[in-house]
Amino acid sequence: MNRSLAGWVFTAPALIVLGVFFGLPVLAALALSVTDFDLYALADPHNLRFIGLDNYIDLLRTPMFWKALWNTTYFVLVGVPLSIAASLGAALLLNAPAARFRALFRTALFAPVVTTLVAVAVIWRYLFNTQYGLVNYVLVHLGVPAPDWLGDPHWAMPMIMLFAVWKNFGYNMVIFLAGLQAIPHDLYEAARIDGANRWKQFWHITLPMLGPVLLVVGVITISGYFQLFAEPYVMTRGDPLQSTVSVLYFMFEEGFKWWNLGRASAVAFLLFLIILAVTTVMLRLGRRKGLV
Repeated sequence: MNRSLAGWVFTAPALIVLGVFFGLPVLAALALSVTDFDLYALADPHNLRFIGLDNYIDLLRTPMFWKALWNTTYFVLVGVPLSIAASLGAALLLNAPAARFRALFRTALFAPVVTTLVAVAVIWRYLFNTQYGLVNYVLVHLGVPAPDWLGDPHWAMPMIMLFAVWKNFGYNMVIFLAGLQAIPHDLYEAARIDGANRWKQFWHITLPMLGPVLLVVGVITISGYFQLFAEPYVMTRGDPLQSTVSVLYFMFEEGFKWWNLGRASAVAFLLFLIILAVTTVMLRLGRRKGLV
């Protein structure tokens, strides 16, 4: 009893902070999602009405919501494998026995993670500018047709994916590097004695031993990529032709452009349910394979 009480006493400050700054806002947003809270209700609470699930039903009938959901899903389906592959590749290179200056390269590759997202996004927007961007300047002098990277609907989302992968892969790289360093070297020595080449060692030793780490990285990356907002907001403003509007960007416009705060709250909880469903499926598959 005393140990239990001591545990609650020590965790109480953190629990209070989480309750005040996370729990209460979530409950308030859930309450708003079943009302027609808008600019008029913000001026006069008497204009606030309870409408039940009408916001959710209306969103499911809104074509723009489905377009934003498809854009986000496309970003996740392509961006997450690219990010994980880049992270794992960098971790394998840094963990290689022949690698030199590991600390320097580890710091350099991790540096994009700690840089300010908005500042770096602005720099990328200027680098890929159609008229005076450095990338198009080089391509023109090489005789290669220079596309409108951020103004063409076919190129805008891939450019945002490329930026997101560059910006975030260093975080997963550190996790993979820790996982690689935890694999016993005896396994590789035994495999080399049995005649296994590097590809077979990677396929039959590295990947299976990294299974739990891959699951964690996958869940973290998918959850983060579903919350795409800052990149399209800074680089494209959702254009061209709304090809880079994400679910969170759509929520932002509903809440802070059109002041439909009830609908915006409903978008947030629909996105939460989607992320919860995807991560639950991943965890169950991982549990079946013994990764959890």
